[in-house]
This record gives sequence, C-alpha cells and structure tokens, in this order.
Amino acid sequence: MSFKRTHYTSQVNAELEGTKIRLVGWVHEVRDLGGIRFLLLRDREGVVQVTAKAKENPEEIFETIGKLTKESVIAVEGVVKKSSKAKLGVEVIPYKVEVINEALSPLPLDPTGKIPAELNTRLDSRFIDLRRPEEKAVFIIHHHLIQLTREFFSSRGFIEVVTPRILATATEGGATLFSIDYFGSKAYLAQSPQLYKEELTGSLEKVFEIGLFFRAEESNTTYHLNEFLSLDIEEAFADEEDVMKLLEEYLTFIFRGVKERCPNELKTLGRRLEDLTPPFKKLTYDDALEVLRRKGLEIGWGEDLSTPALRILGEFFNEPFFIVDWPTHLKPFYIMPREDDPKLSYSFDLMYGWLEIASGGRRIHRKDQLIKRLEEQGLNPENFKHHLKCYDYGMPPHAGWGLGLARLLMIITGKDDIREVVLYPRDRWRLTP
Repeated sequence: MSFKRTHYTSQVNAELEGTKIRLVGWVHEVRDLGGIRFLLLRDREGVVQVTAKAKENPEEIFETIGKLTKESVIAVEGVVKKSSKAKLGVEVIPYKVEVINEALSPLPLDPTGKIPAELNTRLDSRFIDLRRPEEKAVFIIHHHLIQLTREFFSSRGFIEVVTPRILATATEGGATLFSIDYFGSKAYLAQSPQLYKEELTGSLEKVFEIGLFFRAEESNTTYHLNEFLSLDIEEAFADEEDVMKLLEEYLTFIFRGVKERCPNELKTLGRRLEDLTPPFKKLTYDDALEVLRRKGLEIGWGEDLSTPALRILGEFFNEPFFIVDWPTHLKPFYIMPREDDPKLSYSFDLMYGWLEIASGGRRIHRKDQLIKRLEEQGLNPENFKHHLKCYDYGMPPHAGWGLGLARLLMIITGKDDIREVVLYPRDRWRLTP
C-alpha cells in the first residue's frame, strides 16, 4: 500500500459518502467492543473514526486493528460512510489497513493529554508532546503570527533583512554574550541585530528582521530563554512617537489576524482574544514610581523596575501600556537622551500586563554624542570603530524597537511558561533535545 494520502482527516465529510479514500497518520486510540473495533486515526488536521466489524470486515483487517499500538504510523484505505454516532458525522469502513511503522509501548507520555505530565517530562519527549492538540494549536498560531508579521511590515514599505549571528567583538557590551571559537579566534553570538539595523537605515531606510539571538543570562524564570526569537525594526527619519504608533498598529493587526485565521486553534486553547484599541496608555517612569509608592513599594529614582514592581503595575494596567521617559543610564548607549533633560531618554518599554514584550526608542545619530555615551557606559569606542564609521557619512535620524515573539505568543495563547511556546527551548539547564 502506498503511504501517499488522498485526503486529510479534516476533508472527510458527508459529501464523500461512498467514496474510496486513503488516509495516513498515527493511531490515536483503539476501542475494542468485542465484535466491533473503533480505530481513531490522527493526522495534522484532526482525528477520524475507522470502524471495523468482525462479521462484515475481513478477519485480517479486524485482527490488525486489534494489535495496533498507540502512535504507530498507519495507512488506511476505505469507504466513507455517514454515521450519526461518529463525532464528525462520518466514519471510514476499511478494506485495507497497513502498519508503516510500529510504535513501542508504553509511550513516554500520553499524547491525548488525558494523563498530565510535568513540563520537563514533556520537553524531554517533545516529539510526542507536539502531537497533543493544544501544542499543535500553539505552533499553528505561531506560523500565522510570523506570516502576519511579514505581511504587516511589507505592506508598510519595510525591507526584511538578515544580519550576522557571529560577531568579532562584544559590540553591545555587557557580560551576557556567548563566546565561541572561530577558527582560532574568539567570537561572540549576537544578542540582537541592533547596530546592523541602525546602519541599514542609511540605505534601506525602513528595515525589519525576524531572527534567533542569544543571551548568556543565568535566568531561572518562566519568561527568559538563552536562545530567543526576536522581531526587530528600525526606521529612518522617525522618532520614538512614530515607532510607538507603529508598534500599536502592529499588535492590533496581529490580534485581529490571529482571530480571523486561527479560530479553531484558539478554541482548542480556550482563548478568546479581545480587540486592541490604540492608542495604548502611557506611563512615565516617574509616574510608575509614584504608583508603586502608593502600593507600598519604594524604588529609588534611577533603579530598574523589578519583577514584583512590574506585577503591581500589571494589576493596574491589565492591557498593553507603555512606560516612557526612562533614566538614560538604564538604557543602552545608542538611546538618545532628552534635550530638555539629559538624565531622561527618548525610550519606552511596552508592557502587556506585567510582562515586557518590547523595548525601543529614538537612537543617537551624531558621532560625537554616541562616543560620549559609549564612554559614559564604560565602553571603549575603539571596539565600535566599524559602527562609528557609518556616522561620518550621513547617518539619518532613526528610531526602532525589538519585540520578543515568544512572549507575544505566550500572551496570545495564554501559556504561563515561555518553554511551552518554543519548539525546542534552550535555557540555562536545557541543551537537548
């Protein structure tokens, strides 16, 4: 028997009554009621019932179905028949059943989800875990999220780019870089495309990138990974207000698009997405400190906002909101200080509830000011000479942001742990599978 299908399970309906079809997929379940056996065959699109009766089907088929182990790969040829008792309103009466690849028993976990398993157990057997309907729904939504992202930025004149992941110097500073051996020389895995995307505004003007990046942070949280998927944009002749508006429009577009394209997946996950309505609320850094103070949490001016602090703010703003006007020293060297008060910067973080999902701002576009900020941050301008050279030949004013796509997917799918929305997550403790 060929392992080529004629139909997916989602295409099997009453209109095919009497039609011969060939299905391929996995054994989801077998129910033996003595003289009748129900085989539930599962593929990417869903599950369909295959019904065999001892007195009506060939003995060989009846016996084969009785011996099937869960998750074995099988092919079934049969005739579609209407059935009021079958979940889809139809069943398949088989005249051929072939085992393509038999699965061992017992399974490392239950792919139906009826028997719960710890997340680490699921990740250790991710190839089985991804057969669960809820997990498949997450990654179908992820697929559409990426498609929608490309559609959004392409329609607004942005050019998609791909920047290097292997760098000669620790260009953004800090100790959160992975070092690697590069033909006998020390190199680093990129934390972000930040400097490259800024440089590209000098030619392409409006760019975006969807890519994996790396941070050697020793985090043990439910929202950090060491390898993460980032969406980065940069726009010439734009300021922080322009790119904040763009971010609002992007999220509104994504939520609407996912609702339209993934209704079945959202239903599987028990999610109902509410429409977003720009403009989002804005809270200055100083305002945030005041809100926290009223709630009994004192944070000194110039300190970063801790996770407990952000959770408090999330209780007040259980929706997307911006925190703006951050202290300059808390932001990277390329963020522009305010002209009217240099201790503050033209910067923002986008929060969704308590979770930060994006960060950005207006960038410095003058070389002397950029060198000054590098030195203030304790960085050696000589290590940035290739980047600084761009500022000698017409670097335009520009602004941009970076967004964690896995965090956005957490919000859309309602998952509490970022590892659940990444196919094969890499954190401090996990390098396999």
